[in-house]
Amino acid sequence: MNLEVGSYEAKTKLPELLRGVQAGKRYTITLRGEPIADLVPAEGTLQADAVAAVEAMRQFMHAAKPVEGIDLKALIDEGRA
Repeated sequence: MNLEVGSYEAKTKLPELLRGVQAGKRYTITLRGEPIADLVPAEGTLQADAVAAVEAMRQFMHAAKPVEGIDLKALIDEGRA
């Protein structure tokens, strides 16, 4: 969902809006109530972050020692109840 921002507000608060875009927010800039532009993250930025996050999770999982004496299947089945 895009947040609507008037053109004057977009001009005066551009740095704040750009920080919001970095955080994943999307904005629709309006002129007299009519949408004229979308302010969205650049292509590839979010995907690169997601790829890095997945890689970090994989490294964490491989570095962690296995826990002995836990039945993972039983825990999964218990969560489905």
